Amino acid sequence: MIVAAGLKYFVPFLCMKCRARIFKGLRLWLMSSSVVLVFRHAEAAVDYSKEVKPILADHCYRCHGGSQQKAGLRLDTAAAARKGGETGPALKPGNPAESLLIQVVEGKHEEIPRMPYKKPPLDAKEISLLTQWIQQGADAPADEKPESTRHWAFVPPQRPEVPKAVTATIQNPIDAFIRARLRKEGIDPSPEANRSTLLRRLSLDLIGLPPTPEELEAFLSDSRSDAYERQVERLLDSPHYGERWGRWWLDGARYADSNGYSIDAPRQIWKYRDWVVEAMNRDLPFDEFAIEQLAGDLLPDATLDQKIATGFNRNTQINQEGGIDPEQFRVESVVDRVNTFGTVFLGLTVGCAQCHDHKFDPITQKEYYQLFAFFNNTVQDGHGEGSPRGMLEIAGESEPGNNSREEIEEVRQDLDRFLNMKGSEATQWEESLTPETRAKLKPNVLAALKVPWSERTVEQKRIVYAAVNPKDNEFKSRSEKLAKLEKNEPKPITTLVMEELKESRQTFILTKGDFTRPAAKVEPGVPASLHKLQTSRKPAQLNRLDLAQWLFAPGNPVTARVIVNRIWQQYFGRGLVETENDFGTQGSAPSNPELLDWLACEFMNPSAPGVHPWSIKHIHRLILTSAAYRQSSKTRPDLATIDPLNHLLARQSRVRLDAEIVRDVALAASGLLSPKMGGPPVYPPQPDGVMSLGQVKRAWKVSAGADKYRRALYTHFWRATPHPALAVFDAPDAFSACTRRFRSNTPLQALTLLNDAQFYEFSEALAKRVLAIKPSERLAALFEYCLARQPDQREQARLGQLLEAQKDDSELEQWTTLARVVLNLDETITRE
Repeated sequence: MIVAAGLKYFVPFLCMKCRARIFKGLRLWLMSSSVVLVFRHAEAAVDYSKEVKPILADHCYRCHGGSQQKAGLRLDTAAAARKGGETGPALKPGNPAESLLIQVVEGKHEEIPRMPYKKPPLDAKEISLLTQWIQQGADAPADEKPESTRHWAFVPPQRPEVPKAVTATIQNPIDAFIRARLRKEGIDPSPEANRSTLLRRLSLDLIGLPPTPEELEAFLSDSRSDAYERQVERLLDSPHYGERWGRWWLDGARYADSNGYSIDAPRQIWKYRDWVVEAMNRDLPFDEFAIEQLAGDLLPDATLDQKIATGFNRNTQINQEGGIDPEQFRVESVVDRVNTFGTVFLGLTVGCAQCHDHKFDPITQKEYYQLFAFFNNTVQDGHGEGSPRGMLEIAGESEPGNNSREEIEEVRQDLDRFLNMKGSEATQWEESLTPETRAKLKPNVLAALKVPWSERTVEQKRIVYAAVNPKDNEFKSRSEKLAKLEKNEPKPITTLVMEELKESRQTFILTKGDFTRPAAKVEPGVPASLHKLQTSRKPAQLNRLDLAQWLFAPGNPVTARVIVNRIWQQYFGRGLVETENDFGTQGSAPSNPELLDWLACEFMNPSAPGVHPWSIKHIHRLILTSAAYRQSSKTRPDLATIDPLNHLLARQSRVRLDAEIVRDVALAASGLLSPKMGGPPVYPPQPDGVMSLGQVKRAWKVSAGADKYRRALYTHFWRATPHPALAVFDAPDAFSACTRRFRSNTPLQALTLLNDAQFYEFSEALAKRVLAIKPSERLAALFEYCLARQPDQREQARLGQLLEAQKDDSELEQWTTLARVVLNLDETITRE
């Protein structure tokens, strides 16, 4: 220490050669054990669990962890590292220079290449920490177990004791946990946000719409002690709650209105979307909510709604390109269902085990295909011999058409009478067919010929006679007239559903995930690292219902944590576990593990009287009525270095609105919003040329009337060509499950809000709405419609200047410009 201090002042006066000689000698001297012992007292002890183990997990577990141990070496415990593998111990406590671990990460071993093999090397800081740890004796917990058997997420949650409150004002257990952590860090919570901000925050979070001026006025004038709680209940009871939180679930369900891939044909599955909205509104217990989506068709006496719910697993893409191998894309669909199951319900990267054992988590490739087996027994997409497979026709419901069924039926009967008159001609033609001429007929004609003339449908007769006498102008005019009417005929409403095969398919491990390389046969099963599937049935008899019920069996360590974490994420911008889709060993540890476990246990077994288990609305109430949720979101200088990312929740978080809500807020402010719920998707205005960007050019006919102003939840979502106003604000692409929306900030967003045709229309409608008010109140009304608050003096002055600068324009044009500005404010598209 003294030598180093002296060199600090002496070395700058030496030449370069002298400096080099001194430092070389000093380095040799420092390497002696006596000097190291002197400096060890000055060094901070390296924490194995917090500093060393994460380095080993990031760089070494892939090849030397629980799933595989190359060269017989395992590094997921310090004891295993000391024991070593085929080349001896990986470390020698107190002697980093002779420790194999240090030699290979530095690339200094004579025979073994630098590790990790063919991966980026460790940086200098990481190597330094490993070196210091070994030099200090390589201390580690005596009871350390392999990571695969003790990872926190794989241990069932136990309800922790709620910390004692410091003040009597803390009534919510959530606050007790958060305040206890803040006290430990010496941080004070932020004050409560003002009432206007609270109501706007609450409205956007629960129903995805801003409060009306009337709702705001009622809340501001409500002096009752439970005024805020009354607003929570009002919004939870709103039918629009299901729309807001239904969209949250549809992200994970990868919902879209088209098949994907290059053709991206339209599909009809909106009945599933409406089922989700309705289930959210009635607070269907989450265990039932999940089971019906995974296996509603397998429930005893399954209802229509329970079958519709299975659309969750029919949201996979369907490839309709020519020349494909159908089996390849059937397997791809099953893979998607397995991976979605792992992401949505387990919060694990199950898909990493498709081609090989998971490199970090205790999930083997065999276990992946055991899960695969549960989903491998459904019918293929498309049609079988006769009725459609995997498609449910909703009895008594049909899409509206321009032509009545009666008119179409009258023309169809006329054609049928005509064709019956030609029956003998058709029969003679059929009898004259030779094998050679038959072979040249189209498949639909051959299929119709298999049915006797007297038993054929009008369509089958029509197909045959078109082959018999294609030049018959009486026939052509009738057929074309019917075809024209049928084009706009009301069609039955259908929805894609899961449908089990009568005989199960065999499932095999696929070598490297290749469907052409089946290996060992497997039966349905679940990962051993989670909890057992308790059943008296043989593995070969298990189905999706068994898997769905396994999710909610006692001892499941992950599902409740995963769901409450994602709900929390919606309210605070990030989850208590920041990696909301990875609760595995490579994911983030919980920022407040006790709070996470308390919420999970409260979700499964609520302590509140009269609340049913697995109530999502109960979790909403707990979070929304907490002081943590109601805090101001204003940044604080004292948190800039202590907790810049707000993990400790000493304040609320500002969150950019979801793409759909950006549009809905503008619609609501303009007064154009249609409150209509459910039904087929709609087509609001979008820029010309969008539908020509995909392989197949498709029409986008703008919806008429109120449908033009429906909530964005109902906008037809094409996977290949999504509506630009949704895509630019980061709506998920629906190719795979999305459990967290990423929020970008780009100039295109501002340009969309200013210049997109629909947003310009909203601005003009908002201007007309404001102009209906007396002049002295117009600016205040404009702000209330958009921001649920009054403008301050600076804002009034600035907008007044803008208004004055446009005095040559008409009054409507002036206020349309002001409306465009306010709708484009960062505050308008942000939840404070």
